[in-house]
Amino acid sequence: MQNLEKPPLRVGCAAGFSGDRTDAAAPVVQALAASGQPACLIFETLAERTLALAQLARREQPDAGYEPLLEELLQPVLADCLAHGIRIVSNFGAANPQGAARCIAGLARRLGLRAPRIAVVHGDDVSGPAHREALRSALGKDFPEEALVSANAYIGARAIAEALQAGAEIVVAGRVSDPSLTLGPAVAHFGWAWDDWDRLARATMAGHLLECGAQVTGGYFADPGFKDVQGLARLGYPIAIIDSSGDCTITKPEGTGGLVSERSVKEQLLYEVHDPAAYLTPDVVADLRDAEVRQAGPDAVRLSGVRGHAHNGHYKVNVCHASGWLAEGEISYAGPRALERARLAGDVLRERLGGEAAGGLRLDWIGVASVLGDDAGRWREALSPSVGTHQDVRLRAAWLRPTRAEAQRLPREVNALYTCGPAGGGGVRTALRARLGTVSCLLPQHCIATGWNWAGEDTA
Repeated sequence: MQNLEKPPLRVGCAAGFSGDRTDAAAPVVQALAASGQPACLIFETLAERTLALAQLARREQPDAGYEPLLEELLQPVLADCLAHGIRIVSNFGAANPQGAARCIAGLARRLGLRAPRIAVVHGDDVSGPAHREALRSALGKDFPEEALVSANAYIGARAIAEALQAGAEIVVAGRVSDPSLTLGPAVAHFGWAWDDWDRLARATMAGHLLECGAQVTGGYFADPGFKDVQGLARLGYPIAIIDSSGDCTITKPEGTGGLVSERSVKEQLLYEVHDPAAYLTPDVVADLRDAEVRQAGPDAVRLSGVRGHAHNGHYKVNVCHASGWLAEGEISYAGPRALERARLAGDVLRERLGGEAAGGLRLDWIGVASVLGDDAGRWREALSPSVGTHQDVRLRAAWLRPTRAEAQRLPREVNALYTCGPAGGGGVRTALRARLGTVSCLLPQHCIATGWNWAGEDTA
């Protein structure tokens, strides 16, 4: 039952991607605890690339496949969260949510804490036989079905909300829509109906502001001399104060670096939004055309005016498939004519690997052109000084091949440049790893059963 008299819900975000700072959560949790108000802590650690890496990790080791920094993220704050009733919600389950739940339970035991009530969200994995025909139809006949590694739907907030309403203290998910990590706790707290589109949309956009962590508090915003931000080395992570209307105020812990300004919030609000009139999520379609962003105090910005419409009845699905092997090699050249020698080394590699037949070979000259280059090794000459002025150049070669045996040729050839010339090469570094390709499609929501279970319970 919806309760409009409930106090605001504070949702703090302590990670915006896998590999984020592991000391970010403590100031956020301290601020949440000091407020004395209902609160939730989210960690957003999953992206398309991250999930692909997790799938590869689980293929190598069945117990792996969840966020590799999970213990380091939770250890500094788990005791305080349990003591102050701060719920934890995250997608750090990645390809193995049950494994993540076991890891958290083990961490609590080692810290001498009571066993937390851990819920595990399921339903995002649609790689099994039950969904194979729907995937085949959505992806088309040209998709290499035999290469399928995984398929995960961006499911919504409902299972998260239901788990919290059932008493979960920690909710572990795999692939859910990023804003759903915030919407789920908001629905559980306020009791909104699942067709209360305006409130769902407003809390969704609160989640969107939080989902990239310190981007909204000045991190990715910073551009010296144009958008100056103080204290980036001690950046504060964001907190959203969500009221019963779904509107929110974004702030950060006192005493931390960074900033929360109208400009930083507007940048994050429009981040990855293809159509401000229709920001699509599995829970709701958010309409930002009448949204208002205004400063509400020092490091406090209010977002209001978001409207909502019914979702489109589909889940986005990311499908990972085996995509060959990537070989990489690097070697440095320094001193007079460094660029000429580095370019000659690239020519040698290309010829040794088959000339024009060496498809998929990319060469970058780091220090001259890498980000601005393309797969054919071209760059805008006007952006670089005369070749004779380059005194320090690092050649990077990357080669994507169907098999490991073929890909191994590149590291061997880069190593051979030590003495096979050109002169003065050094600092060789090589790598070889399997690659996953990713394609996306839509599946009807009614075809995918989502839900949750207590950690350790069978989901069958």
